[in-house]
Amino acid sequence: MIKDRNGNVLTADSEQEKTLSFLYSNSFGRIITKLLCRRFVSKLGRLYMCSPLSKRRIKKLVSKHNINMDDYIVEDWRSFNQFFIRKIKEGRRSIDQTKAHAISPADSKLTVYDIGEDSVYKIKGCDYSVVQLLGGDRELAKHFFGGKCFIYRLTVDNYHRYCYPDNCVELEHRFIPGVLHTVNPIATSRYDVYGKNCRELTILETESFGTVAYIEVGAMMVGQINNRHPEQPVARGDEKGYFSFGGSTIILLYKKDAVVPDGDIAANSLTETETAVLMGEKTGVKAGG
Repeated sequence: MIKDRNGNVLTADSEQEKTLSFLYSNSFGRIITKLLCRRFVSKLGRLYMCSPLSKRRIKKLVSKHNINMDDYIVEDWRSFNQFFIRKIKEGRRSIDQTKAHAISPADSKLTVYDIGEDSVYKIKGCDYSVVQLLGGDRELAKHFFGGKCFIYRLTVDNYHRYCYPDNCVELEHRFIPGVLHTVNPIATSRYDVYGKNCRELTILETESFGTVAYIEVGAMMVGQINNRHPEQPVARGDEKGYFSFGGSTIILLYKKDAVVPDGDIAANSLTETETAVLMGEKTGVKAGG
């Protein structure tokens, strides 16, 4: 289930839900899924999405998901992927500049989880490991034991450029290889998608929240994560990068006692309900702030 910030339930894509339920719940579907999750399949899909043949999909997607094109810089897109990585008009996303406020790095659907002292966080009652999420780096994972895991899931109708969550510097970044499952909840409730998919990890030293792990997770048909990696300090709201075609996810890991999620987001997360948020929107506050 997905709710907006006013508590209204948002409609899910029923066709997609049926397809993914077959792929992840049916024995024959799981055989197909093993093939679809290979990176070379996503590369083939990307070739199509970058070709003029894919252009006709743009109008259908805009209509199906009621995307407000007034928000975006309209160009003569020659492929679906050119449309997918479209840029937003200046001023169409308000970046909350209050230092004590945690913000969303992207238009997305958000859930928040507690990270246990044993590095485990739970999704639908299943255990997921921060150590695995961080590519097996137990020493790095220890920094986030007892902290918070903010999972921002981007769907195909979202704006797929994302920003820095605070004034910060990049301490390090690395690519973690893997496969490419979908990041839909149907899959994450059955597989450790975030710990198996290819992803990029950036360690940020932020002004307001200390050390934060920023993880972009690739997904089915998203083999390409495009990041800037500047050497100089960056400002809250500056663009960090973008995903090419498909759904994808950004995960922010905060240390213990660094941030408290907003009440509606925390309550929704307890029932595995995602909260729709926009890039730059407040999602929590600095602990003790």
